Amino acid sequence: MVRSMDDVNRLDLAGFLTEFGDVAEHSAWVAESAFTRRPFANREALIAAFEWAMRAAPRDRQLALIRAHPDLAGKAAISGRMAEDSRREQAGAGLDRLTPDEFAHFTDLNTRYRDEFGFPFIFAVKGATKYQILDAFEARIRNDAETEFETALTQIARIFRFRLEDRVEEGA
Repeated sequence: MVRSMDDVNRLDLAGFLTEFGDVAEHSAWVAESAFTRRPFANREALIAAFEWAMRAAPRDRQLALIRAHPDLAGKAAISGRMAEDSRREQAGAGLDRLTPDEFAHFTDLNTRYRDEFGFPFIFAVKGATKYQILDAFEARIRNDAETEFETALTQIARIFRFRLEDRVEEGA
């Protein structure tokens, strides 16, 4: 359901969490914190509030948020244990239609990345192809841990943007 900003600003905390508690993968605390920035002047302010909530959190909470995301084309995707938004986004990028060789390549990269950094590879897949995702995977796996931690947060902020743009009208 697409809401107007007036509708969003009229929500109490419980209603806000019902509508937006799942924007951050299995981490409703982000929406709860973003709610404190109300009223939102426009959709950009709402998006900024979600990013602020994530970036203002202590590092251990940020790490938990990163770790709440599923591997791309991973076991959670196959078993259906990931959030509906993630399932839809991965399907839109073609990650639900990989060949056996492509799936094996993603599985290998997911394993190597997790072993290297201790969290899943985060990439805002909306609008991307599996080839763009694989290129980013191959490039980023060579980064240092701090660069990847920051990149993961930046990608999560992009995910917030995409999900909120899908749910809230652009107007003030």
